[in-house]
Amino acid sequence: MNLAWYDWSIVLFVFLGILVSVLLSRGHMRSVADFLAAGRTGGRYLITVSAGAAGLGAITVVNVLEMNYQAGFTQTWWGFTMGLVVLALTVSGWVNYRFRQTRALTLPQFFEMRYSRRFRVFAGLVAYVSGLINFGIFPSVGARFFIHFCGLPAHFEFLGITWGSYPVTMALLLGVAVAFVFMGGQVSVMVSDFFQGLFVSVVFVVLVLFVMTQFNWTHIQEALAMAPVEASKINPFHTSHLEDFNFWYFIIGVFGVIYSAMSWQGTAAYNSSAKSAHEAKMGGVLGTWRNHGMNVALLLLPIVAYTVMHHEAYSGIRATVDAGLMGLDTDTVRNQMRVPLVLASLLPAGLLGAFAALMLAAQISTDETYLHSWGSMLVQDVILPLRGKPFTPKQHFRALRLSILFVAVFIFGFSMWFPPTYEYIAMFFAITGAIFAGGSGAVIIGGLYWKRGTTAAAWTAMLTGSSIAVGGIFIRQFNPDFPINGQQFWALAMAASSLLYFGVSLAGRQPEVELDRLLHRGRWAVGSEPELQAGRAGRWWRVFGMGAEFTRRDKVLYLATYGWTFFWGAIFGIGTLWHWLRGTTDPGWMAFWRVYIWIYVVVAVVVLVIFTIGGFRDLGRMFHSLKHQERREDDDGFIREP
Repeated sequence: MNLAWYDWSIVLFVFLGILVSVLLSRGHMRSVADFLAAGRTGGRYLITVSAGAAGLGAITVVNVLEMNYQAGFTQTWWGFTMGLVVLALTVSGWVNYRFRQTRALTLPQFFEMRYSRRFRVFAGLVAYVSGLINFGIFPSVGARFFIHFCGLPAHFEFLGITWGSYPVTMALLLGVAVAFVFMGGQVSVMVSDFFQGLFVSVVFVVLVLFVMTQFNWTHIQEALAMAPVEASKINPFHTSHLEDFNFWYFIIGVFGVIYSAMSWQGTAAYNSSAKSAHEAKMGGVLGTWRNHGMNVALLLLPIVAYTVMHHEAYSGIRATVDAGLMGLDTDTVRNQMRVPLVLASLLPAGLLGAFAALMLAAQISTDETYLHSWGSMLVQDVILPLRGKPFTPKQHFRALRLSILFVAVFIFGFSMWFPPTYEYIAMFFAITGAIFAGGSGAVIIGGLYWKRGTTAAAWTAMLTGSSIAVGGIFIRQFNPDFPINGQQFWALAMAASSLLYFGVSLAGRQPEVELDRLLHRGRWAVGSEPELQAGRAGRWWRVFGMGAEFTRRDKVLYLATYGWTFFWGAIFGIGTLWHWLRGTTDPGWMAFWRVYIWIYVVVAVVVLVIFTIGGFRDLGRMFHSLKHQERREDDDGFIREP
């Protein structure tokens, strides 16, 4: 085994901490709305930290490590422009704000409110199937990571029986996640995700500090410089020969962020768990600060791994890693496990245990969140509307738990029998996610922002996006060398669905929808959630997207977010202009990347302190609200006729 006893002690301590947090929260879940959306009591800091952990699975870490091993520093440069796009979306509350105003517990419930019950069922099925297939490889990648990183044997003896470590590891991880969700639904998920989010943030910062203080920066520069001239891992303007993770991959991703806002339902409960639309919006703004430490760590660690695998100074470690890679079945698995195996040989005792505990927290947080999301979707958006009448609370809880258990069993079987011959994880995510997100973006945006959008257009867009994505899966599975990759199939699905939604809506004769009623505005406002934009705000504040509901702290946060994002946007503009006028060199870029990393580490530490204080405050307020608020049995996601 690669881990010493004190490394295992760290892993055990973290697991017990997560378990205690779940046990303390289980008694606060007393209604279906609590199970599905934590009673809509989440504050901004709690939502931000918990949702961040929910989206950071072990498979996500492996995915980004794999991707940045191929791309090096170069994608980060183009990501500076992505920051401007994300800023515009978050400060405007794009999609998220209006969805929260609808008070829908799930996205397909909104589809019934906006389009029809039949479309809700269809969309729910498409989202469910898309999610199951996408989720299907999570246990596989996670289990392989723990086996190879921790150095677990392929088989072991217990009770006189020989067991395979691979299925046992998957079963244990899934079993823990199922138990946590059963205990308290979204309340337990949010609380455990919060503590896991804080822990992984600390570990990521520590890992970056270790690498920056203990690793030779000159070695990194020398190793990265070995890449081909037009497939540079240092200079973002020399990447024309970089396959897959290149400029066009990034451009499609930018459009996808806008188009697919809130389409992906793996963390759907967080879309409904904020205590108001304003808190949901502010949580989104805080999310732009949340991942600085993680992003730098997941950028730097694979670059260090690349250095180890290519620089002569680390030939001993490289030989050990190569020996481990030779024992793996396919090139796909070898690509996924290369960076973890380097880290297992490179990190000192203590940090090995911390990184293993980080990955355990990431695996559990995503597994429990995805189990909750997909299990809830089958009940809420397929079974419930088809049934035509609501469940009793007891029946509802039983149906939700059985559905969650089915999801766990399915993805265990999928990971056991689906061969790991798929392309890069990022490409698999793109194409399987596009089964739903390829068409749903047009349906969501059109439904929330355009009163002319029709039900026929929604059907057309969803069918088009799904068909393109499913076709892409079969093509890539049976012909991996097909010239269109998963990311590009996603782009085709988005473009075709958008054009058809617009065209079919204009051609139809469906009456215009009264959006104020859908969004509970004006005379349809809900008494417990007054219309947040009411009142007057200074003209200059409104220019920056801040209304009368903004406190002084809200305004400071907005202005700080604007300043941070525009600072890096200016760096991008100046650097690009400098390159075209004067040219740039690899040593110059390496000096820039070093400064960039240190700036992000300092900011990450400050953000971590603020988020910890704010998160514990929100946690206390959530428990207080859950203890005292009145529950309604009809707040269960079933739409009753007026």
